[in-house]
Amino acid sequence: MMRQYELVELVRRYNPNVDEALLDKAYVYGMMKHGPQKRASGDPYFSHPLEVAAILTEMRLDDATIAVALLHDTIEDTDATRDEIDAKFGVEIGELVESLTKLEKLDFVSKKTEQAENFRRLLLAVAADVRVLLVKLADRLHNMRTLQFMREDKRLRIAEETMEIYAPLAGRMGMQWMREELEDLSFRTLQPEAYQSICGRLTTLREENKNLIPAIEQALTEKLSSNGITAKVKGREKKPYSIFTKVQRKSLSFEQLSDIFGFRIVVDTIENCYRALGIVHTTWSMVPNRFKDYVSTPKQNDYRSIHTTVVGPGRQRVELQIRTEEMHRFAEFGIAAHALYKDGERTVGGRNIQKLSEASGAYAWLRETIQRLNDPNLAPEEFLENTKLELFQDQVFCFTPKGKIIALPRGATPIDFAYAVHTDVGNTCVGAKINGRIKPVMTELANGDEVEIIRSKAQVPPAAWEQIAVTGKARAAIRRATRDAVRKQFGGLGRQILERAFERAGRDFSDPILAAAIHRLGHTSVNEVLAAVGRGEIASDSVLKAVHPELVDKRGQLPKPASADGWFEAGTSGVMKFRVPDGGSDDRTAIPIRGLSGDLPVHFAPAGGAVPGDRIVGILTPGEGITIYPIQSPALKEFDDQPERWLDVRWDIDPAAPSRFPARITLNSLNEPGSLAQITQVIADNDGNIDNIKMIPKAADFHEILIDLEVWDLKHLTRIIQQLRTKPIISSATRVNG
Repeated sequence: MMRQYELVELVRRYNPNVDEALLDKAYVYGMMKHGPQKRASGDPYFSHPLEVAAILTEMRLDDATIAVALLHDTIEDTDATRDEIDAKFGVEIGELVESLTKLEKLDFVSKKTEQAENFRRLLLAVAADVRVLLVKLADRLHNMRTLQFMREDKRLRIAEETMEIYAPLAGRMGMQWMREELEDLSFRTLQPEAYQSICGRLTTLREENKNLIPAIEQALTEKLSSNGITAKVKGREKKPYSIFTKVQRKSLSFEQLSDIFGFRIVVDTIENCYRALGIVHTTWSMVPNRFKDYVSTPKQNDYRSIHTTVVGPGRQRVELQIRTEEMHRFAEFGIAAHALYKDGERTVGGRNIQKLSEASGAYAWLRETIQRLNDPNLAPEEFLENTKLELFQDQVFCFTPKGKIIALPRGATPIDFAYAVHTDVGNTCVGAKINGRIKPVMTELANGDEVEIIRSKAQVPPAAWEQIAVTGKARAAIRRATRDAVRKQFGGLGRQILERAFERAGRDFSDPILAAAIHRLGHTSVNEVLAAVGRGEIASDSVLKAVHPELVDKRGQLPKPASADGWFEAGTSGVMKFRVPDGGSDDRTAIPIRGLSGDLPVHFAPAGGAVPGDRIVGILTPGEGITIYPIQSPALKEFDDQPERWLDVRWDIDPAAPSRFPARITLNSLNEPGSLAQITQVIADNDGNIDNIKMIPKAADFHEILIDLEVWDLKHLTRIIQQLRTKPIISSATRVNG
């Protein structure tokens, strides 16, 4: 186990002004509190906080963070208290230790809702102080390094948790070395056979190419040096998990991989990055589509580097990363690098670390993620799902027509692009131009694409877009917009239903009147009640009883509406009466039906439809809205014993904006060449629109043909049917009343 002076020396290597007294006190206090406690390996428990502290020294963190690492388990696993730690080490360290204590019982592989709530707690704690995340990641790394001492079920749970949350989170924070090690340790546990197979291949390849890496390093160094550039060139081997994911993602064999060995060129200035790139490209042939400039367009986590692949010495494909020393430091330590330097000088004090980190791109992503925590319509498990999507995605860089760069996850579509620009742009998106050409909104975007969003104020994002979008922001916005649209639709329907129900009962209806009774209906707002009525979850009678209990008789029933001209008995039960105005009447007491594009959630009879001119009734279907049937439809018999679902409706056609309506006809036609063409020609000549055709052979010479049409009104439909009957090939043509 590491001695306290050894830990102090690790810190002194990068911080000559180390607070030795603080570290000594934290060391002694932590060792005393953990006392005889043992880990699963049999080692003293205090060896774990010590190793966590040692990992943090590799990131060159400040003295307070190292002290927190030594103390991070004391409140959770010993009799230490927050007050005691505050008194001995100060409030700042006490706050950090307590924040870590609250996260100790995180269980990311439990039930989804609990998992999501725990993830919220983690992000909120990190938002308060980034050092919480740094200590937590170091804690997880050491636990993964000693995972072999745990039970198998616990090993699998911890490895899955690490792969799903901690490794990608480390990557998002720019800490690439930690991400790679966490991924490989998890991969080894979760898929041991695949891990061993890849390691075996790597060993063989390493032996076959043992002289290749030094030769390429030397060739690159000499070539750059001869052009006046001093550079550090270092070869590196791709990690097993990185190889595994690339093989899986691109359906390649191990032998097809060209970038198992890569090389990093570290120079002193940005100018020399581009000079080195020019020298490499003029010396060796560049592999097309393998160049990325993250210096001019950094990743969201502040990663900067130039990536290219060339056919290098010995005709070998060589993957190169070119960066400065400062870029390399940020590439390795990520958000932790903000704790090290500012303008080349060491920062002192934990709050400076937090302040510098908040200015980073990685922290900007974290802030956006935390903003979504406050969306009351986003279920916890939905938040976690969306955030996981973003954690795992690499990036592509696209441009607006004005040249603004938009960074998106790999696999993103114009839908994601639109929402990345602004939520209103996403909500009004109806199409997209990619590099000047109109493309489907589900097109996958590539690096460098210029995307122009085509908008319409009448647009509401379809719910299906949620499955196409890959960013959490887009998914959350689509879900919110569709919920708002549905709530508005059903709320409007519910209001109209209640207005007519109250009118029939001879009572006035208003929002304040309804608000006085919502506590009796189990809801918290008028809008909720209206939407529930519109969805069919609450009957209008129930609302009327809640608002006007004096109307209820001894049997708990409301009085039946008085009989009047134009009312008919709904079904055979005679329980309820409804007005069925003639098509086109100006009766304003019924709910107006304007077609599928209106403000109400309206559907038409699935087998036959309904058109203006028909006498119609509406059937309220819970969760779906109103289904409109012509009064002669035999399907209405199914609702004879459900009078509460019948609604009084009327056509409300706007002559200035006519709509087509669905209808179905059935034909008996001769089976001869050109018969279908004659039928469709009649429909086209009469301005009908065919939605669907189904042909059913009835005999060798005859077919029954079912045609779903869109027509303007009953007269239009009748004219089409009459025209069809005049054709010699048609023996009968009738409308279907489903």
